[in-house]
Amino acid sequence: MKAFAAPAMLLAVAMSAASAPSAPAMTQANAAALSAGVMPLAAHRAIYDLKLSNTRGKRAMSAVRGRILYDFSGSACEGYALQFRQVSEIDSGEGKEVITDLRSTSWEDGAARRLRFHSQNFFDENLRDAVDGQAEREEGGIAVSLTTPSDKKIDLKSDVVFPTEPVRRIIAAARERKTLLQLAVYDGSDTGEKIYDTLAVIGHAIKPGEQKPADATAKQPVFATLTRWPVTISYFDRSIPQQAGEQTPVYAITFELYENGVSRALMLDYGDFVLSGEMTSIEMKDTKPCK
Repeated sequence: MKAFAAPAMLLAVAMSAASAPSAPAMTQANAAALSAGVMPLAAHRAIYDLKLSNTRGKRAMSAVRGRILYDFSGSACEGYALQFRQVSEIDSGEGKEVITDLRSTSWEDGAARRLRFHSQNFFDENLRDAVDGQAEREEGGIAVSLTTPSDKKIDLKSDVVFPTEPVRRIIAAARERKTLLQLAVYDGSDTGEKIYDTLAVIGHAIKPGEQKPADATAKQPVFATLTRWPVTISYFDRSIPQQAGEQTPVYAITFELYENGVSRALMLDYGDFVLSGEMTSIEMKDTKPCK
């Protein structure tokens, strides 16, 4: 059985962002951000409770429940660290329950030039697969070095972004009232060799005071002053041939994205079934300002 937990990037990208723009645009983007007063992305620790929202297709589920732990910290000076864990208990209705446990850690420098990643995927407490490696942006491309599942070197094109950059770009696009954003993303998912083409669809802004949430964000005064946007990101596996007009995402996530990078109201669409994720806890963490 394949893991129902999405690759770490597919979820972590959508839930918060931490990276500065890619190296070629770094200086101009930072200057523009400072002059525009763009708020820094918030370091935080959030917990989301998962439950089955919808089931369809051949692999209908009887019940799915679980939890996501998302712990993000760092700054543009120090780089950004992410600890992510998703545990899901799956009942297929055939008298068998499976517990999947995806654990992932990553670090990305503030200039989006270097990425370190490590993930483990467990089924019923047995390690099913693991990935360990790093990637570095060089002139003309990105060099990837894997140590797990095997020693391997991979060269990627320079148009690929690291996992934490997309949400910053989504926020920038949303501020400009753009509705679509396409990016190719690499984070070391699966065997460390996959690239995902992503399509983000951005909805109309939800202004402060509108559609007041009832989850954990309601207990944090800072969120009452922030704009947020409904966003859906679809992920397409570049290694799977797509026919014109028949592109099918391998995974999609819908959420509301605050302008400080925090996400709420998750909907995780795995194709055969959909999970909802309610934020039940959030702890805002201090971040040292850059000198």
